[in-house]
Amino acid sequence: MENGEIEAAEEGLPMPAPPVGRRYRPVGSDDSAVVQMTSMEPAPGGSTSVTGHEAVTPQPPRNLKPGGANLTIDPSMQQGSGDHATSSGSQRDSKLELFGFDSLVNILGLKSMTGEETQAPSSPREGEDVAITIGRPKETGPKFGTMMGVFVPCLQNILGIIYYIRFTWIVGMAGVWQSLVLVSFCGACTFLTGLSLSAIATNGAMKGGGPYYLIGRALGPEVGISIGLCFFLGNAVAGSMYVLGAVETFLDAVPSAGLFQESVTVVNNTLINGTATAGTATISTPSLHDLQVYGVIVTILLCFIVFGGVKIINKVAPAFLIPVLFSLLCIYLGVFIAPRHNAPKGITGLSLTSLRDNWGSEYQRTNNAGVPDPNGSIYWGFNALVGLFFPAVTGIMAGSNRSASLKDTQRSIPIGTLSATLTTTAMYLLSVLLFGALSTREELLTDRLLTATVAWPAPVVIYIGIILSTLGAALQCLTGAPRLLAAIANDDILPVLHYFKVSEGVEPHAATLFTALICIGCVIIGNLDLITPTITMFFLLCYAGVNLSCFLLDLLDAPSWRPRWKYHHWSLSLVGALLCVVIMFLISWSFTVISLALASLIYYYVSLKGKAGDWGDGFKSAYFQLALRSLRSLGANQVHPKNWYPIPLILCRPWGKLPENVPCHPKLADFANCMKKKGRGMSIFVSTIDGDYHELAEDAKTACHQLEAYIEYKQCEGVAEIIVAPSMSEGFRSIVQTMGLGNLKPNIVVVRYPEIWRRENLTEIPSTFVSIINDCIIANKAVVIVKGLDEWPNEFQRQYGTIDLYWIVRDGGLMLLLSQLLLTKATFESCKIQVFCIAEEDTDAAELKTDVKKFLYDLRMHAEVIVVTMKSWESHVENSSSSAQPDDSQEAYTSARRRISAYLSEMKETTEREGRPQMVDGKQAVVNEQKVDKFLYTMLKLNSTILRHSRMAAVVLVSLPPPPLNHPAYFYMEYMDMLVENVPRMLIVRGYRRDVVTFFT
Repeated sequence: MENGEIEAAEEGLPMPAPPVGRRYRPVGSDDSAVVQMTSMEPAPGGSTSVTGHEAVTPQPPRNLKPGGANLTIDPSMQQGSGDHATSSGSQRDSKLELFGFDSLVNILGLKSMTGEETQAPSSPREGEDVAITIGRPKETGPKFGTMMGVFVPCLQNILGIIYYIRFTWIVGMAGVWQSLVLVSFCGACTFLTGLSLSAIATNGAMKGGGPYYLIGRALGPEVGISIGLCFFLGNAVAGSMYVLGAVETFLDAVPSAGLFQESVTVVNNTLINGTATAGTATISTPSLHDLQVYGVIVTILLCFIVFGGVKIINKVAPAFLIPVLFSLLCIYLGVFIAPRHNAPKGITGLSLTSLRDNWGSEYQRTNNAGVPDPNGSIYWGFNALVGLFFPAVTGIMAGSNRSASLKDTQRSIPIGTLSATLTTTAMYLLSVLLFGALSTREELLTDRLLTATVAWPAPVVIYIGIILSTLGAALQCLTGAPRLLAAIANDDILPVLHYFKVSEGVEPHAATLFTALICIGCVIIGNLDLITPTITMFFLLCYAGVNLSCFLLDLLDAPSWRPRWKYHHWSLSLVGALLCVVIMFLISWSFTVISLALASLIYYYVSLKGKAGDWGDGFKSAYFQLALRSLRSLGANQVHPKNWYPIPLILCRPWGKLPENVPCHPKLADFANCMKKKGRGMSIFVSTIDGDYHELAEDAKTACHQLEAYIEYKQCEGVAEIIVAPSMSEGFRSIVQTMGLGNLKPNIVVVRYPEIWRRENLTEIPSTFVSIINDCIIANKAVVIVKGLDEWPNEFQRQYGTIDLYWIVRDGGLMLLLSQLLLTKATFESCKIQVFCIAEEDTDAAELKTDVKKFLYDLRMHAEVIVVTMKSWESHVENSSSSAQPDDSQEAYTSARRRISAYLSEMKETTEREGRPQMVDGKQAVVNEQKVDKFLYTMLKLNSTILRHSRMAAVVLVSLPPPPLNHPAYFYMEYMDMLVENVPRMLIVRGYRRDVVTFFT
């Protein structure tokens, strides 16, 4: 209530009626609790609040304990309260009464915007205290900031086994300058992906699932699940990579722990700096069987830790970062103080000479263990090194995976992720220069643990650091991958994954076991250099999905796209996606094709077997934008016949007599599909409900949902619309005027022929039927009336014989086009088309046939042309005394004439009795009985011709005659019944003032 209303109430002026709905008892100062509202304008005399016309000093609410204690609410203020009594001082009502809300704002409704399910607050009993938390959110688990929540996890996942045991080898192979290019190339890819990730992650609240959640909500469930499952496989395989790295490091440090004999490689005439070095070199590597045995054991032990729960993992995981940082410090100290007294000869210390010697690349062959061997089976080039190194820059998703544990998601994810990416990239670039200047190329290629050799004070520190860091990374993979799989399963899109569904707060044991089996399978392979390219493909596929998601969302720029991270642009996301694709093909085109094929198979499987999940994805937004632009480009100009598509408007329940739970005749969708070429096009299924819109709005929504389910079940491309109107005629008139936009308005009205009108004695059908046809003529809509819809064949009922067209009037070629569309369906593809041209007796039949055949030839239509001549009405009158109808239509014709005569007699009697002019459907008119007889006879002759030539036809198409002026609707129904008599399946077609076929290309 406004202040002006309060003043009017004080002056005794009439008050406006209160709004209909719930009412509220005014809050009194003696209530058990008072939540006061200050006036918009300060009251004179200081800070006071106005309640009614009394000024009172604001007092703190009673029973309000610190820290969100109990707040007693009067029962009469509860939502839905039945207390409608108001005091005489109605001016004391809450000002929010005007808006229909409680004075206590229900903030629980905001949770629905985040997708959280909230229970309706229960109303307290009288005398009870209700606990309301004021200014303090619900207590949850510990929240992390940018450092511990994002930066540290990303750093721990990025710094892995590749840096320790393969990075110096990569520098030796690629040389310094190509190694710098390699690190910059891969770092740019992850940095641009981090920008896209930051933009999407700051566009709203995030749930579990990490990149799967982001991609799925941006590109749809099909793309999200296909990339999410590949990312899950990448994490599972990455766990095996870390396990193998830890085991290999342990066996290198403690060779005596091997259960099998080490592999000894003797390398002769190794190429170093392009020069063949004479002599031999003996290099020992751990046995493959040792890697397999120890790897399986370690994987099983890690799985037991994972089964212990996330609490144990969170307590143990941070401790793994300390050895990593300490080992990095030891490596850099060792590099700067090298060479020490016991260092190998190949370690020269930081030297410009070594840097110059190692500047160029020296790609060569190696054996399966990566040891240089001129007769090795693997040739390492720049492309292969990209695949080997790229896992060393992955891990940027670690922060987004922990979004539920962050204090400020929209601030921590961008800063933490990009800081970790830049920090590690800078460290890699510095390490390239340091390692290139540290030792000779031979030492870089043959010392598999050069980082441990140069580390200060002893190699054992690096061994321990490598083992603990790789085991920690493996633990993170075995922890994150099952939760990713469980998040995909919990969305309930893919039924086959329901075994991995878990409730909130429950550990995903089934998903963990499945992840462990995959990890063990990869460990049995035992070759680290073969595993890492596989991981690279899956991670690159995920990164490409993130970049593509951001590119699509940013390019569409929907109103809901408002990321807080502003330092991005759609062009950067596009470059990031292209970089991911380029890296994939650089590594291996065969692995790229396999990974894309796997993702495509998952996408296709989800499309077929997955449940509907409408997440408002970017593709739907793209379709919407494309539709809007296409609609604007089409404009309202007339569509050229070459571009004409049928857009049928289908009346689902025009004459009733269907069960209430059946939204549409079962065969209407089958017929609608017959009007489309290869199923393309759109149908609009409409139905009307007689009554008042305000009363039947909910019934209309329910009916619309049922109709949509019917359309989806019949696999018909179309939309459903329900109209509430006082009558069907008025409802259809509204539909035909307003349905559609621009040139996407429906152009054909499809309606079932009312065969039941006489049998069911439905006297209102004739006027409704004629009204629909006249409305279509005025609105310039084509009409297709289906007679024999109950017998219309489905897709499994193959038809033979002919499709017969009785072409009487020019209809723009619509009847010809419909016959051609019928032939494209498997049901009618074995039929042939016959065109019957109806002409009067004095017409040159041969010339007409030639012209029609030439016309059909130019239209690329194959059909047999038959000219049928009919006697005129005048000839019938002259010979009526001696002529008799020999066919089956005579009895129907006689009955129709008798009924029409009885109807006319009744009309005349009513007119004479009431002493008013003769009325036809509410309009004054004079019925010409001779024209009525002429029209009925014409229908008789046409029906006789159809029965004579097309009794065995699969379907008959005939032109629809317009309702004659001044003829009652009852008469027109008699004419139409005469036309369709004894014809089992017929399409009555009326075109409109446009050509739908053309001669031209």
